[in-house]
Amino acid sequence: MLRCTVAIFLTLLFASACTSDPVPRPSEGPPTSPVANATGTLPAQPWASATSAPTSIEPLSEVALAPAFANLTVQQATGMYQGPSGRFFVTEQPGRVLVLRDVAGGLETEVYLDITDRVNAGGFEEGLLGLALAPDFSQSGNFYVNYTASNPRRTVVSRFTGDPAEDFANATSEVVILEVEQPFANHNGGQIAFGPDGYLYIAMGDGGGGGDRLGNGQNLTTLLGKILRIDVATSGQSASYSIPADNPFAGQGANGVREEIWAYGLRNPWRFSFDPETGNLWVGDVGQSNREEIDLILAGANLGWNIMEGNLCFSSPDCDRSGLTLPVFDYERTDGNCSVTGGFVYRGDRIPSLNGAYVYGDFCSGRVWALRFDGGSVRENKLIATVEGSVSSFAVDSDGEIYVLTYDQAGAIFKLVP
Repeated sequence: MLRCTVAIFLTLLFASACTSDPVPRPSEGPPTSPVANATGTLPAQPWASATSAPTSIEPLSEVALAPAFANLTVQQATGMYQGPSGRFFVTEQPGRVLVLRDVAGGLETEVYLDITDRVNAGGFEEGLLGLALAPDFSQSGNFYVNYTASNPRRTVVSRFTGDPAEDFANATSEVVILEVEQPFANHNGGQIAFGPDGYLYIAMGDGGGGGDRLGNGQNLTTLLGKILRIDVATSGQSASYSIPADNPFAGQGANGVREEIWAYGLRNPWRFSFDPETGNLWVGDVGQSNREEIDLILAGANLGWNIMEGNLCFSSPDCDRSGLTLPVFDYERTDGNCSVTGGFVYRGDRIPSLNGAYVYGDFCSGRVWALRFDGGSVRENKLIATVEGSVSSFAVDSDGEIYVLTYDQAGAIFKLVP
């Protein structure tokens, strides 16, 4: 039985590769450096004809990391989100949402929401994991959170309402939208975000335990191991949300298939984002023991877990890859890397060399990379920065500039600068 030591607790907070169960091993050793696959290109993928990189771009270059907020202390930051008024909302894993506001004389920090009384943050990867402001937040004050609760252990997606102009939301305003039972304490996913279509997308891990022992990733009758897409603006017959008519499995509920599913075959999607220019949905999916992967998500896509881990077979030495959407990119768990943290496509103006590149990191090593993908292959992947601490999340502001959140180091938040 493997034993997780205190020294690797933080390292594996979001990776959860430390398990006590025997699990299958990939069928071949990974290459010594990150590559898209053995040939450097992907097999034909459905986005190849629809996604392209600019014909004239600057090579990727290193960037600096500047402290974004002076004298800010955040306890175990899991995300940061900018509101329409320019305020930033920061989620803390134990169950608080902080609001940050720049005022004359410096930064003001207030507790916007405190739900530590109902959040279970005891299982390493459990806690307050996501927040999404409603598209009409400036009028309605509605926002959504994703957290884990206990008795029974479960994921909860809820709506809260506050005064859009005030720095306080009432914890008693909670309306539970969706609950999903969690068999283990790890692999909870947790990201939620409104897509360009106005629907709410939810990242769900495979339920944990190592190796997807319950087979949730490939099971369409469970919400675990999936990206979900629901309509929270309208209610269904027996739920506080409805199923968009163009969901890939809409209308198949009578067969036991969960119609909320947008894509499946994920292990622990830790952070996804939409490219504001193309609408593409990017995901960082945490691997088991060998590979960390970056995915582009399309409706109905099967991302392969636990048939595959990254671009390697996992469940058997000669796995059947037919019908699978392979990663855009994967990298090896070596040299301190162990848990991918998904980021954002850069659409700001301050760093022209990053234009159109996907910026992501690794929780354990603190490395931050930028990746260019032209729809058929990865043209460039470069290490652009390294932070002292664990990269727990990324954020983007209204100007398209990107921030890096660290889990330790008193919750430092950095901004990418030239």
